[in-house]
Amino acid sequence: MKQFISFVKKEFHHILRDKRTLFILLGMPVVQILIFGFALTNEVKNSKIAVLDPSRDLSSISLTGQLDASRYFDIQEELHSYKDIGQAFREGKIKLAVVFPQNFERDLLHFNKAQVQLIADASDPNVATTLTNYATAVIMDFQNRITRNRKLPYTIDTEIRMLYNPQLKGAYTFVPGVMALVLMLVCTMMTAITVVREKENGTMEVMLVSPVKPLKIVMAKAVPYLLLSMVNIASILLLSVFVLDVPLRGSLALLAFGSILFTLTCLALGLLISSATSSQQTAMFISLIGLFLPTMMLSGFMFPIENMPLPLQVVSNLVPAKWYYRIAGAVMIKGLGFGAIWKEVLILSGMMVFLLVLSIKKFKIRLA
Repeated sequence: MKQFISFVKKEFHHILRDKRTLFILLGMPVVQILIFGFALTNEVKNSKIAVLDPSRDLSSISLTGQLDASRYFDIQEELHSYKDIGQAFREGKIKLAVVFPQNFERDLLHFNKAQVQLIADASDPNVATTLTNYATAVIMDFQNRITRNRKLPYTIDTEIRMLYNPQLKGAYTFVPGVMALVLMLVCTMMTAITVVREKENGTMEVMLVSPVKPLKIVMAKAVPYLLLSMVNIASILLLSVFVLDVPLRGSLALLAFGSILFTLTCLALGLLISSATSSQQTAMFISLIGLFLPTMMLSGFMFPIENMPLPLQVVSNLVPAKWYYRIAGAVMIKGLGFGAIWKEVLILSGMMVFLLVLSIKKFKIRLA
């Protein structure tokens, strides 16, 4: 046991001595969570819009002011003719145009009915749909205010409730995804590189002839990255709760258990990559390109898996990050217990055992 601890200390000395590696291990999670939390978000805010209002009456001005007061819109300019709309879109000045009719207030007061046209730039259909939904909600709120919530004949009211994330903050989605991404890349890449580096430097042969069994040598290299991953998880959770206002509704112990299980799976995958490669460049390429894209694309982090073709849905089941993303989201955001994530825990456990057994069998105790 003392020899095993000595190998663990040796690996810690390697990590602490290499400042670049230490920055990747501890700095990248902080940078990623801040970037994804603030810069990259699926919320649409402060979108530039234009207003064409030939009537210029009290009701249209009031509705325009309500749109401008919303945090979703920023009125860029007021147009003077219908022809100016196309020019504004072509120049990229606006994402949405709000067009009032000639007699907006008169139609509203005398006929109890008035039209407002919303013209959106559908080159990005998701943004266009979101903006029109936001504008429609503001217009409906204006209508309810002027009618004083009186029910008109044959009116169907739709009541909407957003569970778990009523403010529709993008950080609620990105934080569990960033946790999965960071653990997958850091644990897998660094574990694969550190074993291959020993092969390239010729020190692996020295360690293999030591009294310590080869399995313990490999496991000793994985222990420091497991501990550092726990530090990364703690830093991500602290930033999420106190900086991004993402709640931790579930059990912290259950989240830590799922994180450790996913980390062990990533470490086993890193050991498998190290046993199949002979250079650090190859190990890094496989870890970055071979794991980064599947983690981003097929984990449900960026794109809904249900919208993908059936073959890609099947392939996504082989991505460990998919199952951890579900665990983190269920525990952190929804506050669910073990009964809701037992399937994901079982799948990750199976992946960990399979990858660990395969990496041990593939590990060569003779390098010649």
